[in-house]
Amino acid sequence: MDGIINVLKPPGMTSHDVVNLVRRLTGMRRVGHTGTLDPGAAGVLPICIGKATRVSEYVLRMDKSYRAELSLGQATDTEDAAGQPVLTKPVPALTPHGVELVLKGFLGKGSQIPPMYSAVRVDGERLYELARRGEVVERKPREIQIYNINLLAIRENFILFELDCSRGTYVRTLCRNIAEKLGSTGHMSFLLRTAVGPFLLGNAVTFEELAQLAETGCITKALLPMDTALANIQAVTVDDIQAARLRNGMPITLGFKTSDGELFRVYDSSQTLLAIAAADSERIKPIRVFI
Repeated sequence: MDGIINVLKPPGMTSHDVVNLVRRLTGMRRVGHTGTLDPGAAGVLPICIGKATRVSEYVLRMDKSYRAELSLGQATDTEDAAGQPVLTKPVPALTPHGVELVLKGFLGKGSQIPPMYSAVRVDGERLYELARRGEVVERKPREIQIYNINLLAIRENFILFELDCSRGTYVRTLCRNIAEKLGSTGHMSFLLRTAVGPFLLGNAVTFEELAQLAETGCITKALLPMDTALANIQAVTVDDIQAARLRNGMPITLGFKTSDGELFRVYDSSQTLLAIAAADSERIKPIRVFI
């Protein structure tokens, strides 16, 4: 059983909880998630099974889409609704035009400092482990990019918006930054991840649906091919002699020009995913071999 299940994670579960539940339902030991989604958040969480665990890093790199709610007036230590209040400020009068202007100010490339309550490691420890001990350490800014951000609604002190962004974007931190630009403070009170690359909310599978498929022995119906994770990598098909060389870790030459470091997903003559290869001079070398 090799493939990816596009799970609809409910709020209240950690990403590891999802992995453990998928293990029980599939009977597979090699199961892994593709980047954490906060316990309080819901939405798309692709889960890799079997050989597909070897492509999880490529899903991790994909752009993400979210729908988020910002609650203005009160900041928390975790920057979301699960945290403890740390600051209160009045909320100025909000207008759709004014809020839109602030949101659009975050478009493009920028940087974020990861929040203390995050899974980023510093000297081998997760930041949230340090935060729980009351420690605050210096964190290096990370480059992010907001491709699209739109206001959906304003209701009293709550702002609902959607965004498309690069990997590594902390929507909690973005909410805090938006609140500050509006002249107040705030925290993220709701988060729904609507897409991870080609994995969309509309075709995500609930645990109830997975359990039903497992009971009827049809859980493979929820499996997506593992090359779904490689959709943004150029595909090439090789002949049997080239395939044999790649299986043995040897480079091959393609019939067209490549750029050093360029990635390819390689299929054999039967259109089975064979490997991921990287270009080196006029050749490609396998960096992941699947068969």
